[in-house]
Amino acid sequence: MASPGSSAPGGVAVVGSGLIGRSWAMLFASAGFRVKLFDIEPRQVTDALVSLRKEMKMLELSGYLKGELGAEEQLSLISGCSDLREAVEGALHVQECVPENLELKRKLFAQLDKIADDHLILSSSSSCLLPSKLFAGLAHVKQCLVAHPVNPPYYVPLVELVPHPETAPATVDRTYALMRRVGQSPVRLLREIDGFALNRLQYAVIAEAWRLVEEGVVSPGDLDLVMSDGLGLRYAFIGPLETMHLNAEGMLSYCDRYSEGMKRVLKTFGPVPEFSGATAEKVHQAMCMKVPDDAEHLAARRAWRDGCLMRLAQLKHQLPQ
Repeated sequence: MASPGSSAPGGVAVVGSGLIGRSWAMLFASAGFRVKLFDIEPRQVTDALVSLRKEMKMLELSGYLKGELGAEEQLSLISGCSDLREAVEGALHVQECVPENLELKRKLFAQLDKIADDHLILSSSSSCLLPSKLFAGLAHVKQCLVAHPVNPPYYVPLVELVPHPETAPATVDRTYALMRRVGQSPVRLLREIDGFALNRLQYAVIAEAWRLVEEGVVSPGDLDLVMSDGLGLRYAFIGPLETMHLNAEGMLSYCDRYSEGMKRVLKTFGPVPEFSGATAEKVHQAMCMKVPDDAEHLAARRAWRDGCLMRLAQLKHQLPQ
């Protein structure tokens, strides 16, 4: 394994060559790291490398390629691999990106645990599986944590760092530094919790959005506008707590002024929705009116979304903090 003390970029193993794995490979390569992209199916690796070349060339042409190196230089840093031991050799960090299945991930980390030395960081991209379940019983548990990205990671910089109860502080520190180095915005969760921070916030919004549509308060299309042309514009630059702070003469002023009203409204929130039945069909039809659910239309809308996210990220980078 690579020594953690070297200042020059070392190697990173990305395990899983799907969309998230490809994004991670691009991010690490953009910062000059050598990347081995592993998949158990050699054909999957080949297809991923072809896809990466196409995407990185397009990013370079549009001016949105990250890093100081050109596309060809970055692509030369990424190689495919279908042997796990070979993928990990020389690495300082492993980023797991296999499907969100606990038993599959546990089996993989058990294999990595046998290969790892005492310096290699073993990191999962899991969006909701608890580290205490993912890494239970591993000999190198102190070197394990979740580094949960936001889809798509290349365009959305947030990464949630979630430790196992036995994760060493140095593991979190090193991963935090690595994420900053590749241009991401890591946040540290001080302890594990179901859903982590991002999905707990996201699910709270989704649940109330669903209830408002289900109860006939607002249409699905107008509900989305409340976020995209309302809250979302503000939250792209400042979070809910700073919003509170700025919407009064500081946080204490906001709490004094608005807490009773907030509590009154919160008490009217309904139970957890089932996300099925008539409301699911109603929302589905509304979404398909805007974006038909065939592969071509969905891919085109995702490409539009990613382009918007790229431009927004560039704007945020140019603005003073």
